[in-house]
Amino acid sequence: MTDLFTADALAALLQVIAIDLVLAGDNAIVVGMAAAAVPLAQRRKVIFWGIAAAMGLRVFFALITTQLLAIIGLTLAGGVLLLWVCWKMYRELRSHGADEIAPDEAMDAPDPSGTVTAGVAGNAAVAAAGATTVGAAIWQIVVADVSMSLDNVLAVAGAAKEHPTILVIGLVLSVVLMGAAANMIAHALHKHRWIGWLGLAIITYVALDMIWRGSNEVLRHMA
Repeated sequence: MTDLFTADALAALLQVIAIDLVLAGDNAIVVGMAAAAVPLAQRRKVIFWGIAAAMGLRVFFALITTQLLAIIGLTLAGGVLLLWVCWKMYRELRSHGADEIAPDEAMDAPDPSGTVTAGVAGNAAVAAAGATTVGAAIWQIVVADVSMSLDNVLAVAGAAKEHPTILVIGLVLSVVLMGAAANMIAHALHKHRWIGWLGLAIITYVALDMIWRGSNEVLRHMA
């Protein structure tokens, strides 16, 4: 623990914190967007499993950091995988707008029997649709976590250098930040759908950045 108070260690710690503030925020957007697509009662479950998956993947990747750094093209593959997640998010954002209109029309439609069965049916349809998205939302987070946890661990490991304690601090901090931010993002997305498009733009940028860096890495290796 005494090595934490050296100038080199403190500089590394500051770099790790800066990296976590950026990359954990990106991961939180993914979790928050996925959680916002499910009913409020299921949202905590999605966030919990999303954070748990991120933590598990970060620990796993941290244990094999040296081996990961030796794999040429891994960042490129992670970027392509994350870009696929972006495509899934795009489709969900578009379909969500249509799903919001359909239940409203169903509830507003006149019922020939003079009862409120149309409105009840509309609410039931919304609940049923939401229930089927819980597993899909968790899977979407896990797939994104593979790419983003990889990027986070490699960046933190590069900044932590020869300080394993700082690497651990960085991993824990990233998960704490992600958990706190994901909940707030999910609430905000539920009220303001345009935030979802902003989040999608950010995640797409991260994916393209990984593809760019990964492509350059592969080209340098081939040269």
